[in-house]
Amino acid sequence: MHQGADRKRQTGPDRRVVPTKRHRRHPGRVPPGLLDLCGRFSPLRARLRKRLHRLSQCVGPLHLRKAVRILTWRADRESEFPHLELFRARSWGLVIYDEVHLLPAPVFRATADLQARRRLGLTATLVREDNREEDVFALIGPKRFDIPWRDLERRNWIASASCVEERIPMTQERRMEYALANRRAQFRIAAENPAKIGRLRQLLDEHEEGRVLVIGEYIAQVEAIAKEIDAPLVTGKTPQAEREQIYAQFRREELRCIVLSKVGNFAIDLPDADVLIQVSGMFGSRQEEAQRLGRILRPKADGRAAHFFTLVSRDTREEEFAHHRKLFLTEQGYSCQIVIADERCS
Repeated sequence: MHQGADRKRQTGPDRRVVPTKRHRRHPGRVPPGLLDLCGRFSPLRARLRKRLHRLSQCVGPLHLRKAVRILTWRADRESEFPHLELFRARSWGLVIYDEVHLLPAPVFRATADLQARRRLGLTATLVREDNREEDVFALIGPKRFDIPWRDLERRNWIASASCVEERIPMTQERRMEYALANRRAQFRIAAENPAKIGRLRQLLDEHEEGRVLVIGEYIAQVEAIAKEIDAPLVTGKTPQAEREQIYAQFRREELRCIVLSKVGNFAIDLPDADVLIQVSGMFGSRQEEAQRLGRILRPKADGRAAHFFTLVSRDTREEEFAHHRKLFLTEQGYSCQIVIADERCS
């Protein structure tokens, strides 16, 4: 009698068998309306299963650990990539291209024929001076998402930033040297204008609480600046261990200023840097301009803004190149203040 009653209670329309921790089975009551609620979520479950299936096509069974293969090593710039055949030997679920704007370069083009179900390209600066952006779309596919930097700033994903271009006069002697030089030499004469160091020192005094990066194109120039302001210098010849030590000191606030050659354009993680002073650059490269601004756009814990200064020599070709460099940032919603520096800087 008792067993029959239990069995009858278990077969009602609102009864379900629920497993316990000890794997026993006994009835559990379903709260009113829960079945209707679960029914409403059925389409969501179906979409989730579909997305998980697509993901498993790319990365294999979920939770499965796989080895990472490194492709980009080679003995010298002209050599073949020794491990490329390892990648071509199989079909990949997903190939991700970081810094995809570099894809038309040889190291990336070598991977363009890899078989993959899906390809994903990532970049903050889809701009090239050779106007080969369309090559990226041809090799990867159409652009899916494009968010202006100012929109990211408003959402607090990156720090707010001000951009200032300061035009520095040259001495009479240097203006004469500039006038007599050929066009290519003129740019370097203007870029290495010694008067920039005077204005640089003033900016360091004006931002005495700032965490400052000074960056330039020419080794002789950044060496002179590092010596003048007594700051550590990082160039392509700086050993990796020494670089990491300098960066670690900067992160610990033992240093407030680092001088960088163009190695500072990529792959440095100094999130507290909030002032960048650019003393020279690679002609009119919009990509380099954006990469350098990006060095100081990490959000700051205290919410402080970033400041991006560009020092150019007044009435020279450097002004023309500086205008072109800022076109990409203008498209992203930034404006640039132009300041004519005091004659005493020279």
